[in-house]
Amino acid sequence: MKKRLHAAQSSDSSPAGGLIDSPYAGGLRISLTSSLGQIPIPGASVTISVTGQPDSVVERLTTDDSGQTPLIELPAPALEYSLEPSEVRPYSEYNISVEAPGYEPVLVEASEILPDVTSLQPIALVPQKEPGQTEDILIPEHTLYGDYPPKLPEAEIKPLEETGQIVLSRVVIPEYVVVHDGVPSDSSAPDYYVRYTDYIKNVACSEIYATWPEDTIYANILAIMSFTLNRVYTEWYRSQGYNFTITSSTAYDQKWIYGRNIFENISVLVDTIFANYLSRPGVRQPILTSYCDGRRVSCSGLSQWGSKYLGDEGYSAIDIIHYYYGNDMYINTAEAISGIPSSWPGYDLTIGSTGQKVYQLQEQLNRIRQNYPALPYVTPDGIYGQRTAGAVRAFQEVFGLPATGVADYPTWYQISRIYVGVSRIAEPD
Repeated sequence: MKKRLHAAQSSDSSPAGGLIDSPYAGGLRISLTSSLGQIPIPGASVTISVTGQPDSVVERLTTDDSGQTPLIELPAPALEYSLEPSEVRPYSEYNISVEAPGYEPVLVEASEILPDVTSLQPIALVPQKEPGQTEDILIPEHTLYGDYPPKLPEAEIKPLEETGQIVLSRVVIPEYVVVHDGVPSDSSAPDYYVRYTDYIKNVACSEIYATWPEDTIYANILAIMSFTLNRVYTEWYRSQGYNFTITSSTAYDQKWIYGRNIFENISVLVDTIFANYLSRPGVRQPILTSYCDGRRVSCSGLSQWGSKYLGDEGYSAIDIIHYYYGNDMYINTAEAISGIPSSWPGYDLTIGSTGQKVYQLQEQLNRIRQNYPALPYVTPDGIYGQRTAGAVRAFQEVFGLPATGVADYPTWYQISRIYVGVSRIAEPD
């Protein structure tokens, strides 16, 4: 993300902040869909203002046929504040107000903008039942900046009885996880059904900064995914009588924030490695990988700030994992992925590819096109030609993937997810 001079929100710790001239900027793109499904909302009015200064409108935008705003740049604090622990808030905060005919207005408060990275703000609009109602989504401070309770210590491997509550005989990537937005005992806290990959992206963006080295981000995502899949595999909360998979409490699990923005580089990396988790030899369950910030809170697992410094020194993701968890920890891959019509063929589909997988891809793209007209129509003939590559490229541009025109691993599964979302059908595994 290029830097530029612009009036920016102050990065001091005061509630409202002020305005300063900053040479740093971060990108923002907003995507609107209906809460009833993967239906984009075009022609919506979007107003962006500085958090704490509602009259300071910085942009007025309209969504396109894909329900998206153009990519814009917004002022952000200096990059250095997110690269070292600091009392200065390392991101700027913006309010996003959305209005669309037939839907309840939405106000997202304190969407985060970091310098040199692009923020993606998804918003699901609820069909309007009666006028005068507005959904207000407040994004709290990032866990590395705000004050959150430390994780209660837990064993990394859960004891499992042969006749216990285990439902899964193998590690499966779930289509959804149910997130309890509070501590386990709080029965008044809402539960949210969240697509697995969206959950991982949300947690990663809530727990670390997207400005960190890629291998550091990779290592932290691996820890987040392994922790999550341990909860899924062991049915940890359901075996205690709860009807959810995991909580949003940092004391019990990891931070998930309803309605928060995600960062594009983290999103792309999660899409690339989402079926991975961490294992030890002879242990079937994914390891419950503990981690903490390593500055205010110490723990026996990964230090988030420590992993950032290792990334600075050139450590690879697996080197960082070994540094904190030991050399016998290794990256494993789930045997099955729920909620998709068909698994990736095992190789990239590109110009010259032929066969049933290409035909299936073409059929899915054409179905998605009914909701997202920015995608061109392709003839389903099982031949990956220039038009198919163009349709794949258009899909990648709409859904925040590198626009290569090649149906690689993350593109294949993202097409599958969106296809299921728009058609509301999925073949059984």
